[in-house]
Amino acid sequence: MRDPAGRPLRVGRSVVPSEELEWRFSGSGGPGGQHANTANTRVELRFDIARSAHLGPRQRARLLERLGPVVRVVVSDERSQLRNRDLALRRLEERLADALRVERVRRPTAPTRGSTERRLHAKRARSERKRDRRPPDDL
Repeated sequence: MRDPAGRPLRVGRSVVPSEELEWRFSGSGGPGGQHANTANTRVELRFDIARSAHLGPRQRARLLERLGPVVRVVVSDERSQLRNRDLALRRLEERLADALRVERVRRPTAPTRGSTERRLHAKRARSERKRDRRPPDDL
């Protein structure tokens, strides 16, 4: 089912139309009385990365590598289907953004001369402090 609101999904710089999103609604599990037993407030949102026509080749490759061909988000936090739908869309956008994020490469560096001297100074001070706690040797 299409999202009745028709809000598009933002994936990095790309905009995926709501037609590519698959929505399913069902009753939430657990206790809740008459409202929970009759309202389909649980939302399942699926996005097929492999078949999306609105993703760039690099975006698609990165998402397929990190998330697989289909991304699925299930939300049943709220009592309202509308709020759960909004939460599902936001969570899907966050998951896709996290998967697209490129980690910076860490370049190992040597410690500076000052940091080495500070470390050795603190080490000597600690050693002296512990030595001062010992009982005298002349007993």
